This record gives sequence, structure tokens and C-alpha cells, in this order.
Amino acid sequence: MTQHQVDLAIIGAGSGNTLLTDYWDDKQVAIAEKGPFGGTCLNVGCIPTKMFVRPAELARTPVEAQRLNVSLPEGSADWPAIRDRIFSRIDPIAQNGYEYRDQSPNVRVIAEEVTLDGTHGLRTAQGTSISAEQLVIAAGSRAVIPDIEGCDLPGVHTSDTVMRLERLPERIVIVGGGFIACEFAAIFSGLGSRTTQLIRRQHLMRHMDTEIRDAFNAEAPKYWNVERNTETQRITKNADGTLEVHTSAGTHTADIVLVATGRKPNTDLIGAQQAGLDLHQDGRLVVDEYQRVLRGGQPVPGLYALGDICSTEQLKHVANYEARVVAHNLQHPHALRANSNRAVPAAVFTHPELAQIGLTEQEAVQRIGRQNVSTKTQMVGDTAYGWALEDQTGLFKVVADRRDGSILGAHVMGYQASNLIQPVVMAMNLGIDAYTAARGQYWIHPALMEVTENALLGLDVPQGQDAPL
Repeated sequence: MTQHQVDLAIIGAGSGNTLLTDYWDDKQVAIAEKGPFGGTCLNVGCIPTKMFVRPAELARTPVEAQRLNVSLPEGSADWPAIRDRIFSRIDPIAQNGYEYRDQSPNVRVIAEEVTLDGTHGLRTAQGTSISAEQLVIAAGSRAVIPDIEGCDLPGVHTSDTVMRLERLPERIVIVGGGFIACEFAAIFSGLGSRTTQLIRRQHLMRHMDTEIRDAFNAEAPKYWNVERNTETQRITKNADGTLEVHTSAGTHTADIVLVATGRKPNTDLIGAQQAGLDLHQDGRLVVDEYQRVLRGGQPVPGLYALGDICSTEQLKHVANYEARVVAHNLQHPHALRANSNRAVPAAVFTHPELAQIGLTEQEAVQRIGRQNVSTKTQMVGDTAYGWALEDQTGLFKVVADRRDGSILGAHVMGYQASNLIQPVVMAMNLGIDAYTAARGQYWIHPALMEVTENALLGLDVPQGQDAPL
């Protein structure tokens, strides 16, 4: 067995790869990554999916233009060209990331699966053992394969594989009703596939604010077929190579099936339980406010975790923030920096686009009482730029504490939702009350951002001390 001693070991080369600052240039480091460098976001998540979202939105343009009395010729999506353009940019980034680390004289890259050896060690299947003074677990998550007969058939995909298809499917069935499923439903339907989404319950995006959720559930079926309250029972293969999806309500024939029922942390793959580390019920590592991993309820000095393997929010911006916290704490073990637990925004690049931060109206009422909650829902179509869009469905909802004007949450559906919400994200994280956020700055007229301004202006909250009337 080959043994090595290092100052720092990292499992995972997504956000974990960003930990290697200049501080580590004269120290020995090991980084273990069995897959491509860059993690989920770069290779199978945020970035390639959004690079598919944009062509899908362009493909919808002729229909959207009709509302503005513009006739555009029908186009067609060249799936192989779109796919190759996307991955010709992404794959070299992942490869270059690997080569850069592999060529660093003080970094040992372990390009295989590893398991934990105690709390500060790694072991590979090939017999390499790494002992580290400090260790960071950033091993991410993977797609859940539901317990449905036939999920192992050729033509059944997860989000990890569906973007590399040889050709655009004529018919696709998507199992799931959350972020990933709704994004791919918008992508494939936009590019021209006959798309059916199967959900077990009544609502798509059921955890969102009720008003936004209901609005989205009214809009999505205009673009693709949504089968509600449907249990997917099994998948079989037909003689012609197509797939048959058998549900509690009937059957659907498809060229491919995408199962998008969530992601699970990779704690089982690295042997976290065997190492005695504390786990949440869903398999995530338990960490304290400094991102230190707990064992027996106590933080293990020099053992940290970040990203999907420990976070409730499986979001790249959360992993990046946690990486900054961990990077500081690795370098300053006697002056640890805590995770701020700030409000975390998220966007779903489906059609229409969705965005959210903070409490829903229902959560706010439960927390501080109905009498203390003020809400305002601003329709996009009731602003000047909304007129330009002839928008009839977009809405921006903001939730605030009626007593002091603190913003508790915001929820958006419609064009550029992920951008419209950002001023509220800033206000919430910087502690700016709703009155000041609305009146303490100029808002460009007649920009779309007036949707956000008007939502804030419509809240019943106290007047701030310094904001102009």
C-alpha cells in the first residue's frame, strides 16, 4: 500500500477546487475527483442546462412575436449542433482544470473514487492511502434513480446524461415536478419535442409560494402536457425501440424518458457513516456554523464540508459561498469565520422563469402572524415595459413585516425573473427595509425593473428615516 502525508486533502473538484489559494503553494495537497473537474454545475448542471435554455427560448420566438403583431418564419432546432457547441466549450474547461492541478508540483490528483479512512484520511481502491492534517469533503450529489421498474433500460436518462443525446427526441416523458424536471420540460418542449411531464401530486413546483405556484401551474400546460396525480409504475421497451411508460392513469409512448426526481448527497459513496460522521435523515453530513463536520454531536477539528453533500440548498452559489468560509477557516483555524446563514435566492429557468428568496406568505404568517404580514403582488403587465411585452401573466410578489418594513421574501414568475429579484436579494442580505429600498434610489424608467420597484412601493410598511418621499 502506498501512503502519503499531506497538509490538505479535498474530496471533490467542483467548488472544492476553489479552496486552493496562493496560501497552499508551498504546502502538500491532494485532491480526489473520480469525474470531470468542475463538478455538477459545470458538467451536468447549471451551465450546460442554461446553454440549452437560451436556444429553447429563441425557438419559441415566432409564437411570442405574434402577440406583438410580428410574423417570423418558423425555425428548427439543430440538436447535434447545439449540443456540440455547448460541450465543445465545457469539456475543455473540465479537462484544463484537471491538467492544471495535475501539473502543479505540490498537488497530487487522485482520479478515482475514494473512501474516508477515519476523519483525516482517504483510501483508494488501488491501495493508495492519504493522511491529511486538514480534510474537506466536497463530494457533491448525484441524480436519484427512483424505484421504478425499467429505469435501467436504454433510453431512460437522468439529467447527467440527457444533454448528450444523439438527436432531439420526437417524444419525451419526464418523471418529476421539481426544479430539474421543469427546466428540462421547458427545454425540450421549446426545441420541438412533444413533452409530457408526470407528477405524483397536484402541483408542479409545489414548495413555492402558493400564489406563484398556482400561476405557474396554470401557465406550464400551455407549453407541454402535464399529467397530475399520476404514479409512474414501470417502463418497458417496445419492439421498435421506443419506450412505454405505464402509469396509474394509462400509458405514454416515448423515444426517451427522463427521470428527474431529485438528487442525493454522495455520503454513502465516500463511506461517511462507516467513518462515524453524523448524518441528517436525508444523508447529508451534519456541519456546524463554521462548516466543520460533526461526529457524535461534536465538531471534528480540521474536518470541513461544503456544497451539496451537507447543504439543504443544492445550489452552486451556496457551495461557492461555503467554499469561501472553509477557505478562510483552513488558513485561520484559531479565528474561524461562521456561515452567515443569509437568505438564499434561487431561480428555475423553466418557462415562464421562476425566482424566489426567503419566506413564502404562508411561512411568514405562520412565523409572525397574519396581522404583521404585508404583501404586494405586482403584475408585470401593469408597468410600462410590461406593456411593451404585452405581458399578461408575469407577477412579482414581495412579503414584508408590517411592523418594521423588513423584507421577508420575494417570489417571481415571468420574463427575467432571476434578474428582477436581485434588488430584493441585496436588500434582504444588507438589512435594507422595504421603504428605503423602494424610495432610496432611482429606478430607470421605463425599464422592466419598475416591476420590482412597484412591488416594494405597494407594501404597507413604516416610512424610513432617511429615504426621500
